Amino acid sequence: MIEIDGSYGEGGGQVLRTSLSLAAITGEPIRISGIRAGRKKPGLAAQHLTAVRAAARICNAQLRGDALGSMLLEFIPGSAVQAGTYTFDVSKAQVGGSAGAIALVLQTILLPLALASGNSQVTLKGGTHVNFSPTVTYIEQVYLPILQRMGVEAQVKLGAWGWFPKGGGEVQLQVDGGGKLNGINLLERGELQQVRGLAVVTELPSHIPQRMANRAENLLREAHVKVAVHALRERGIAPGAGIFLTAEYENSLTGFGGFGRLRLSAETVAEIACQQLLEFHHTGAAVDEHLADQLLLPAALASQESHYRVAEVSRHLTTNAAVIEQFGLAQIRVNEAEKIVSVKSLTS
Repeated sequence: MIEIDGSYGEGGGQVLRTSLSLAAITGEPIRISGIRAGRKKPGLAAQHLTAVRAAARICNAQLRGDALGSMLLEFIPGSAVQAGTYTFDVSKAQVGGSAGAIALVLQTILLPLALASGNSQVTLKGGTHVNFSPTVTYIEQVYLPILQRMGVEAQVKLGAWGWFPKGGGEVQLQVDGGGKLNGINLLERGELQQVRGLAVVTELPSHIPQRMANRAENLLREAHVKVAVHALRERGIAPGAGIFLTAEYENSLTGFGGFGRLRLSAETVAEIACQQLLEFHHTGAAVDEHLADQLLLPAALASQESHYRVAEVSRHLTTNAAVIEQFGLAQIRVNEAEKIVSVKSLTS
């Protein structure tokens, strides 16, 4: 049984998600202790517990410690990953529901299902656009298109928007199995082609997304960026607002967003997203801080080496690298001076 220290590095949920993905793919049993020890509320929250049970379901794993707040988990795969039709609902993981991020559940099971034989359809319910996790818009417009270049064939369709604290969002994930992963080379991003945006509200007046869209377009045009932001009123069970910007470079993609909240103007929400995007743009990097650590796992499973230049070498990145190396699958080198990540599979 591979022993994993959940408190290592940044001590968050990513240690758990990467470990679950790799346990399902390799069939290796794991024991994780100190789960999310670096967080204010340590242990398994609703989205983590849902990810644990989702990973267990697709490979018939035995579980010990799968409870809210648990800081110790044993996960023993019972079979190869099984393609199929699944539903995973974060809101059912705790009494009173949850807006826990379904993107984190999606990222836990995506690669195991992509490498399994057969296609899968997965319904995910919970928070689609919440702070401190990738939004479903980021998954759809940045993460999956980049992974497609590496051989992962998957699509998401957003059925309902789910914001904090109510959740209630729904996504359909289609994964084509039998994939073989290729390495990726993202050292140079090329010229910025355009920025696409969505300014969205649910259960709020239509002037709010229009104000977000107008402010974002004005700011980015001042920075000489070609931009188009669409203002939308969408379906959701509770009020929510946000803006989500996707920057298309010749060779790369990135995305940033801002969320509405009480006493924060629509214009300020747009400014937050634009500032993040422009700060990334000025780094000259090909890969944003968040995609940087999300690419490590597919790169570790790929048949060729991967090399990419990141905006920032974060603790998420170095933590994820250490977890992957515990499985003996890949050698990961992070050149902090050049901000270049190199990943070489040891199994191909």
